[in-house]
Amino acid sequence: MPVTRLSPAGLQPNTPYHHVAVATGSRHIHVSGQVARLGDGTPVAPGDLAGQVAQVLRNTGRALAGADASFQDVVRLTFYVTEWAPEKIGPFMAGIEAVAEELGLPQPLPPASLIGVESLFEPDVLVELEATAIAQ
Repeated sequence: MPVTRLSPAGLQPNTPYHHVAVATGSRHIHVSGQVARLGDGTPVAPGDLAGQVAQVLRNTGRALAGADASFQDVVRLTFYVTEWAPEKIGPFMAGIEAVAEELGLPQPLPPASLIGVESLFEPDVLVELEATAIAQ
């Protein structure tokens, strides 16, 4: 396996992600920000953070598969969420949990950041996800 994930002692415990990923491999895969859109551009789950999180993960999975990779190869996830507030963590995590088994998401997740932003490129887009993977 090209990626080993760990959370060393002394770092914040009980996070839904690992703090460190160590990757070996020859292919670096960078997935651009994915949003909750179908292949034809149709918006998915307008106004529903959980639904949009699930769709961005599905789209990221498709992008990874296109590069002959999977979430098992991911070393970094960066989520951007509009108008972030702590009370949004429930719907955010519900979106992840809704597709975790379907997509084979590692649990805990790879190292991840959740960054609150004022807005994204269109008003209906509530979340965007970038991923970095290393594969053989």
